Amino acid sequence: MAESGSPPETLSQLIAARAERSPESTAFWFDGTSWSCRDLDQTSRRLAQGLVEAGIGPGDRVAFWMPNLTTYLALFFACARLGAIAVAVNTRFRATEVGDIISRSGAKALAFAPAFLGIDFPAILDAVAPDYLKALTAVIAASAGRAAAASIPAISTLPPGIRRLSVTELAERPAFDQEWGRPDSGVAIFTTSGTTRAPKFVLHGQAGIARHGGDVARRLGFSEPGTASLQALPLCGVFGFAQAIATLAAGRPMALMPSFDATEAVRLIARHRLTHAVGSDEMFDRMLDKADSGDLASLRWVGYASFAQGIRADLAQRLDRQGTRLVGLYGMSELLALYASQRPDDPLDARARPGGYPVAADAAIRVVDPATGTIKPAGEAGMLELKGPSAMLGYFGDDDATRATLTPDGYVRTGDLGYGTGDGGFVFLARMGDALRLGGFLVSPREIESFLEEQPPVAQAQVVDIPGAGGTAPFAFVVMKAGFKLDQAALISRCRAHLARYKVPVRIIALDAFPVTTGPNGTKIQRNRLRDMAAEIMGSDAATREP
Repeated sequence: MAESGSPPETLSQLIAARAERSPESTAFWFDGTSWSCRDLDQTSRRLAQGLVEAGIGPGDRVAFWMPNLTTYLALFFACARLGAIAVAVNTRFRATEVGDIISRSGAKALAFAPAFLGIDFPAILDAVAPDYLKALTAVIAASAGRAAAASIPAISTLPPGIRRLSVTELAERPAFDQEWGRPDSGVAIFTTSGTTRAPKFVLHGQAGIARHGGDVARRLGFSEPGTASLQALPLCGVFGFAQAIATLAAGRPMALMPSFDATEAVRLIARHRLTHAVGSDEMFDRMLDKADSGDLASLRWVGYASFAQGIRADLAQRLDRQGTRLVGLYGMSELLALYASQRPDDPLDARARPGGYPVAADAAIRVVDPATGTIKPAGEAGMLELKGPSAMLGYFGDDDATRATLTPDGYVRTGDLGYGTGDGGFVFLARMGDALRLGGFLVSPREIESFLEEQPPVAQAQVVDIPGAGGTAPFAFVVMKAGFKLDQAALISRCRAHLARYKVPVRIIALDAFPVTTGPNGTKIQRNRLRDMAAEIMGSDAATREP
């Protein structure tokens, strides 16, 4: 337990310390209401008692399948107090993905929003195979009001005897004033892409997250007087999560958005005089297009990750003209987001680059040759290896993957291409390997390929990424089983029903065989050739549509 005045070692200590220092200060604004620090602390304690009575204790996993709600943060800190582990589930995920995460994580409870953006979450759960849900003992409707649990009985796939609850019921319990979470307790799992069929589960501990929140708050200026943040990125992802924890650690308020909308984001910035924001370059580009003169005048600092190539320089210049400093960031699930940031006082071309300088004073970077492990000199590209207090505990349930990613001396093998700057910083260049950047998320092509191969007519599948007007999209090639012909529309419809929208292929093309090359290490599929073929097909389609 942290002594009085010392940095918090657990997330319960982080929230309790803020509530003790300034109980009536605003923790966040949401949907026209505000929550004080005391509200957040006390609600999380009551929810913790409700979770205990629902059978949740240290080490138990609770799946979080909901947007940015006040409930998300209150339930998360309730789990932290109990030493339970929150498993983040993207709200865009559908039956196959949600079922897989609940099953492999061994989640004992599921907290979800019955309705969000017109999505029928109970219907999606009803499409999950019952075996995937058999470990669940409770489901919690995360929307306010007792009536929020009314839709749960309609889910036929839930195990017999499961408890159906709402956050309103849980929040009526007396405050839980013990703390079962320890500094070394696991507390949050995020999914990440990889080369395997399904996402890996990145497990982070209480001390690492609490420490990282404080480091980010100090390094990125979240603790400065008058600071307030726009919380537009989803809490189910490490960028949104890391920003929220840093803002709370700084003792400053945030404006919480359930989902990003450029017009609403501009309105919130103008109304609450928000000073800091984290997002993608494409998000800020859209906000600038929606803003009138003076709407964004309060913004001092904007941190971004580069997903939409080609707008970075123009975006930085447009923000600079209104007095907002745009800086490049770096993060990943294994190290948490906001691991590094460029320096806001550097020249524009330097501070707009992805990468930066680690926020933790005791973090370290090195760049190695991925084949030999030889350390590269400054300015020479190689694989980034990084370490610091925000590093993951490991991959939950996968010791082999943990050993393959964490070096014996504590570095994370990132799988990212970059180079060191020689003064403690680095520049990120690209993701190594075949991971796809879709909808702002890194996705393993094997996730989509495996789903396609589960369909009866498909023998093999390969998925590549292609550029488009709406961003990068997946394009699939398949080899059909003997006697079957491709029904592209039916297969794409099947993908839409079970996969997140950004994972649905824009086209599916049948081939007799995939192009391959034979070398000393065996036969490999020529993914670059498939990517060229996809581009040719899309180009031909566009030409055919022209008048």
